[in-house]
This record gives sequence, C-alpha cells and structure tokens, in this order.
Amino acid sequence: MTCNPSWREIVDELLPGQTAQDRPDLITRIFHAKFEEFKMDVVEKGALGKVIAYVYVIEFQKRGLPHVHMLLILDEIDKPKSPEQYDTFVRAEIPERDEEPRLYDVVLKHMIHNPCGEGRRNSSCMENGVCKRKFPKPFVVSTVQGKNSYPIYRRHGDRPPVPLHENSATFVDNGWVVPYNSWLPLKYDCHVNVEICSSIKSVKYLYKYVHKGVDRVSMEVRAGAEYNEIQQYVDARWVCAPEALWRIYQFPITRMCPSVDRLQLHLQNRQMVRFSTNQSIEDILQMPQNSRTMLTEFFKMNSLDPEARKYLCREFPQRYRWLTATKTWRKRMST
Repeated sequence: MTCNPSWREIVDELLPGQTAQDRPDLITRIFHAKFEEFKMDVVEKGALGKVIAYVYVIEFQKRGLPHVHMLLILDEIDKPKSPEQYDTFVRAEIPERDEEPRLYDVVLKHMIHNPCGEGRRNSSCMENGVCKRKFPKPFVVSTVQGKNSYPIYRRHGDRPPVPLHENSATFVDNGWVVPYNSWLPLKYDCHVNVEICSSIKSVKYLYKYVHKGVDRVSMEVRAGAEYNEIQQYVDARWVCAPEALWRIYQFPITRMCPSVDRLQLHLQNRQMVRFSTNQSIEDILQMPQNSRTMLTEFFKMNSLDPEARKYLCREFPQRYRWLTATKTWRKRMST
C-alpha cells in the first residue's frame, strides 16, 4: 500500500502554491491514519478472510512517500487453494468501463505499471534492457498455478488497449496491470498491490522481502594518496522528512502479530548450562538459574496458571505438538 499525495485530506490542507512534498507532516499523519483503517478492515473485520497472523514494515520512497509491505496469513478455512478461488481475491485486468466505471478509473490511475521497454530504456524498472518486474505480463485465458509459487493471473488479450488517461498518447492493455483486489483501491484511492503466495516455498522469500531494510549507498572517502580499506567504507542512509517525522511521532515502523518466541527444546535435565572454567561442579549444580530454562518455566506456568494456557499458539497446527510435548514432559516428571 503506497501513499497517494493527491488524497483529498492532504490537498485540502495545502496553502496556495504548496505541494504535498512541502507538508511532510500531512503526508505522515494521514498515511498513518489511512493504514490504521486499512488494518482494521483487513485484520479485524476480515475483508480478505480471517487473519490469524500478520507482519508489516513501513518504508519510504526516495521522494519521501511512505508505503507498507504487509504479509497476511489467513485461517485454513479462508485460504484460497485453487485458481478459481484466486480469481475471487485478485484481479489483473482493466475493468469494463461501462460495467465498473469507478474501478476502471482507479485501476488506470493507480494499478498500471508505467510502460517501459523499447523506447523507454530510462525507466527506473529497466535493468540490462529488461523490465525487472517482467512487464508486460503474458496474456492468459484463465488463472493457473505458476511454477514459482505464485499464480499466473488471468489476463485476456482480446480487448483493445485503452488510453492511460484522458487525451493520453500512451495506450495500455491487461499486460500492464498490477494485480489488485477490487475493493481496496476503490476505498483507499491509492496503489494497493495484492498477491497470493500459493506455496510454502515462498515464505522465506516473503519474510526476507518484508524485512529487506532501508535504502543504502556505499561511499568512498579518501584523505590523501594513502587510505585504509576499513576507513574508506561508509554505510549511509537516505532519511527523508516523512521518515524523520514518522519516528518523531513514534509511529511503529514494524509489527508482527502474534509475537513468536522460540523456546529451546531439550529433554529433562538435558538443558545447556553455561559456567566459568574456575567454578567447581558443586557450585554449578547448586546455581538455581542452571535448573531453570525458558521451556521448563513455560511448562511450570501452564501447570500453575490456567490463564497462561491460552497462549499456546492455538490458531496454528503446531498446537498439537506443544500439547503432546507438554503431556510427555509432565508424565516424565511424575515418574
């Protein structure tokens, strides 16, 4: 989800002659408010289905506009599992103007990849003469399961290209459409790219992408003819005004829900113990911290406090493993 500098809430507050870039405070606060509403719709109201886990990271473009990468994990009942179900979540086509006029305008305004390729080699997405995003996409009669863990969305090729905007000399077809959910761009009037991860193989890549970090640049600083290799490397960051204000307002940059804490698994009295070389065995065995671990305290809390048992990741299949481990551990303790 990317901030739209033409949002009415921003434009109405600008003074004569000002642009959105002149008011980073407006950009920051309004995007934060929009994203909070977005989270309410998607996470709590279940606009895309029941969400059992999510993670998001706020980032900023070089021109200062904030955007968010968000990964949603749906409940097993609501997960799309077939190309037919994918089509109910995601579209990758320009709507018919007569049937969906509002969505038609929004898609052309926010969900079209800027045409690149031959004749537009200066586009930011071009790399070695090829579009990094692999646009334009091939036409497909129906959605199919892709080989790289992502679906190949339906894109009809029998529809004539349409002008990108009124009186535009640039014409686009379905090959240039960024996948979207019909309801989200209509409500939020901004770029909201929605993709389906249809294989567990992509999870590692998705988490890595969400947490890829801020932009960096390598700089070389020389102080005369002789210089040190360590001193010549400086890791720098672009910190734009909206990002600075985001941190001043103390808005969260990232969040993962539910928070996960990995416990070190071990058999009874087989936990790892750390000690100094000058300590005796007797002293080591008598140290109370060596007889306690996060795992044993986890089991102890569950046995003493019924309220603690609700934190057993009950929404995930792993709950059965935890319950089995708990019963096995208690059985061993009793014998």
